[in-house]
Amino acid sequence: MTEKELQVREKQEFKAGAEGTRNVPVYLPPVDIYESQDAIVILADMPGVAPEGVDVDLRDNQLTLTGKVVLEERKERMLLHEYGVGDFYRQFTLSSRIDQGKIEASMKDGVLVLTLPKAEVAKPKKITVKTS
Repeated sequence: MTEKELQVREKQEFKAGAEGTRNVPVYLPPVDIYESQDAIVILADMPGVAPEGVDVDLRDNQLTLTGKVVLEERKERMLLHEYGVGDFYRQFTLSSRIDQGKIEASMKDGVLVLTLPKAEVAKPKKITVKTS
């Protein structure tokens, strides 16, 4: 592993161009992206977001991930607050190599898993050489 790979990444707050309607910070969820022969898999870390709070939208080749955190009301007085709580937003531009009609999403333990199947034209094919 390189030194860059071992560095701890801080939460990045997303600075949107438009003002939101909720008074909470919006963060870029960190992602891991994997590729197999058949699909691209995106793992997006959204701690504190329930499956009902996740929205995955696909429009004009733009895949948008939004996660809304339900803030817990506490009766105690806050003495120290180090962990930033907020919503999540991330957007990806998809190529024509993705079969957009077959994208699947699931959520478990605060991790959104997106499976983006490759279109048939993007999958590697073995061509048989015939002898004459």
